[in-house]
Amino acid sequence: MAQSGHVKVALTTNSLTEVDADFANARQIMFYDVSCDGAVFLDVKQFDPGRPDGQKGPGGGTGCSNMDPLDGEAADMLDAKFEALRGCGVLFTCRLSDFAAVRIHEGCTFPVKMEVKRGVDRVLSQIQHLLCTKPPLWLRRRLVFEPLSISA
Repeated sequence: MAQSGHVKVALTTNSLTEVDADFANARQIMFYDVSCDGAVFLDVKQFDPGRPDGQKGPGGGTGCSNMDPLDGEAADMLDAKFEALRGCGVLFTCRLSDFAAVRIHEGCTFPVKMEVKRGVDRVLSQIQHLLCTKPPLWLRRRLVFEPLSISA
């Protein structure tokens, strides 16, 4: 028997149409509320992968995107992304470091590393299908049964 809850889902994207970015270098994280009845777009958070403050680097570029995750600017960017995931049940991303996976899991979000890029609609419909049939344990643990409250 299917459960009638919903789950807040985050997806890392650079294109806004596919889950096509790794967590550390994603320019956007899209948020949806997914239930058996459908998926509702909630928000999109924008990130500049080169500079957490949005400033351009020397020469007009955005800086190096392959920074040490414990380095100052890269750590600030990751912290902003971890904060954005607060209250999310599941994160879908292309790649994820062990460091980031542990931090995300500690924040009560279940990280899902995808092997190939997939369309956002396809990922959301797969979650809906799981919710309508028999959700696996990892998804059942993230279900919310209260009405969704969207705060501005």
